Amino acid sequence: MIVKGNLVDCTKEGTIRIRENNFLVIEDGIISKIYSQDELPDSLKNEEIEDYGDSLILPGLIDMHLHAPQFAFRGLGMDMELLDWLNTYTFPEEAKYKDIEYAKKAYKKFVDALAKSYSTRAIVFATLHTDSTILLMDMLEESGLKCFVGKVNMDRNSTDELIETTESSIDSTVKWLDICKDRYKNIKPIITPRFIPSCSDELMKALGNIRGDTYGLQSHLSENPKEVEWVKELCPDSDGYLDAYNKRGNLNKSKVDTVMAHCVYSDDKEIELLKEKNVYVAHCPQSNICLSSGIAPIRKFLDNGIKVGLGSDIAAGYSLNILNQAVEAIGLSKLYWRYIDKNSKSLELAEAFAIATRIPGSYFGKVGAFEEGFEADMLVINDEELNKDIDDIRKRFERFLYLSDECSLRAKYVSGQKTVTF
Repeated sequence: MIVKGNLVDCTKEGTIRIRENNFLVIEDGIISKIYSQDELPDSLKNEEIEDYGDSLILPGLIDMHLHAPQFAFRGLGMDMELLDWLNTYTFPEEAKYKDIEYAKKAYKKFVDALAKSYSTRAIVFATLHTDSTILLMDMLEESGLKCFVGKVNMDRNSTDELIETTESSIDSTVKWLDICKDRYKNIKPIITPRFIPSCSDELMKALGNIRGDTYGLQSHLSENPKEVEWVKELCPDSDGYLDAYNKRGNLNKSKVDTVMAHCVYSDDKEIELLKEKNVYVAHCPQSNICLSSGIAPIRKFLDNGIKVGLGSDIAAGYSLNILNQAVEAIGLSKLYWRYIDKNSKSLELAEAFAIATRIPGSYFGKVGAFEEGFEADMLVINDEELNKDIDDIRKRFERFLYLSDECSLRAKYVSGQKTVTF
């Protein structure tokens, strides 16, 4: 397959790269060659070409953290902080997913919306219910998206309707992983303790053993001041929140890395451990604003070589559009510089784009850029109405990043497969 258009992506150095009217040659879902208009070999000129004219073509965006069952109540409870919000809205809603018929209706709306969004890949929390988690994974498989999905584990500090015994949580996780074997091409399981307060030491240690060197792990870290203090009370043996995960065997080396969402209150010692254990940080700026959680030190993470991606964190965040998260990330980094640390440089446009594409794309392999050997995840953008009087592609891209809701998708590809056409 050959796709032609204006390519915009990030280099490994973190700069924006623009190639006008270039051709992507794709074989078995992988970019094999990139040619300018003058370089296209005669042998390819008679091949069928998907010519998108003057459209922008971007790598697919990566959503590193979201909760599928929370999609149904986006925009509610935004005057609360994390722990009250969980008890008032989240836990009662997630308890409904015991009913498979409810799950079918709710997850269909979520998957349809994610399929039509700018995201081509995501790392997703389900609920603790095995049947509805498998249902969600089946639906995502059919959508053509590539995702990691986790059956949530919780054996303490929840409502009666949304809790497991330690033994049942362990057993259901093992059975769930067995069901997933050889079932999916695009969807993979990921070990998912909700967070330290909802998982006993016994459960956390068992999940670390189940993970072994095979599976990734996702959870929450240092999101809210009350949550951080609660973890200190629950884990007096640990030197900080991330160390609590570490001492319970959750950060052991695996073929698939760990993802921790938020990291708003990660101090220098925690940052050092994040780097040592090669943990990916899922920055969720909209959520951190809506639940009054705080401002994460993203510049410190990047300067220390920690891999950072963006998460919509539905439903503490209300938008599936990862570019909205990128814009919020830039804004929060400016407030961090203004009010917290004058020596902290705010995020630049290219960095925000990189943490939406190339950096988190590495969690999935060679994903998130237009280079030979990378998987061909692509968004074809119709920005005609927004930018009809602008010829400069760099300016068109910048306006699109900030005003992406005023543009639309022409087509969306995951590993070279067209998943949606508009």
